[in-house]
Amino acid sequence: MRKVLVLALVLLLAMSVFAGGAQETKESSDDTIKIALIIENTIDDKGWCQAMHDGITAAMEQLPGKIEYSYSEKMAVVDAGSIARQYVADGYDLIIGHGAQYKNIILELAEEYPDVSFAFGTSSEIGPANVFTYMPESEETGYLSGLIAGLTTKANIVGLVGPVDGGDAARYNRGFVLGVQKVNPNAKILVTHSGSFSDYVKAGEIATSQIQNGADVLTGSSQQAIGALRATAESPTALWLGQDLAQLTTEEGKAKCLAASSYNYAAVIIGLVEKLEAGVKGGECIPMNFNNGGFVFEYNPALEDKVPAEAKAAVDEALETFEANAGVLSNWSSVDYSTL
Repeated sequence: MRKVLVLALVLLLAMSVFAGGAQETKESSDDTIKIALIIENTIDDKGWCQAMHDGITAAMEQLPGKIEYSYSEKMAVVDAGSIARQYVADGYDLIIGHGAQYKNIILELAEEYPDVSFAFGTSSEIGPANVFTYMPESEETGYLSGLIAGLTTKANIVGLVGPVDGGDAARYNRGFVLGVQKVNPNAKILVTHSGSFSDYVKAGEIATSQIQNGADVLTGSSQQAIGALRATAESPTALWLGQDLAQLTTEEGKAKCLAASSYNYAAVIIGLVEKLEAGVKGGECIPMNFNNGGFVFEYNPALEDKVPAEAKAAVDEALETFEANAGVLSNWSSVDYSTL
């Protein structure tokens, strides 16, 4: 009898918690968009995951009271489905799997829950009617880094530490090559991929090897690049170009990062909120570029004197072109590493 009473009390408690959650969702559903973020790393990784988290929090500041936000960190693909289903049960309007690795599970969930909107990136493909994709055209940010690297290197050797050769990382890397070749066609470009978006150790080993082989200006994309930045900081001569402004604030970045670009995901999130409010649940790809405010660029004030005036002029000219037009570097995919 005692077991029955305990079980009954547990069930009543669960029902009261569920009812409270449903009531809270109902109260905010008329005016608030509930957004959930699923990420492979952490919200303070100074890279890919932090950029999206910061973008959502910035969008919340720009749209006060409009967004309710939750996130799940360090989510392997095999675990993402379970947490996403919990977000669906909790009444979330938009669930973002921040990384192309979540594509398949997002598409499965979208079919299972057609009334919920989902998003994943980076991808330029058009998904189902309740799935958004987003694609940073990061050949533009890579190009700026390439211009600076090509005109700053004294050894005439620069290093590129990539994660995998795909998505926005591939675009950034090839944009970097185009930038270097534009201003310094004789520079040697060392390109190596770690094979992971989050393997700091491997990225550090690659950067160390490139520095030992003469590279004095390096860059890299995704969160794994922090390992390469740390290795660069240990070199007395090597300098770094970042893909995220957060790198400018790290101890290593303050000492070695000449400049950095960032993805402005706030613009994407605000756009998604507007689409959801207009009744659009998905079926669209949202590009990010300088033309639509999807990117920002800054120099490191402490190291700006190390950037040649010629490089600054080249960056200014490129930024003016990018801000006025989209798709300027449509030839990014033609870059062939085997010819470098």
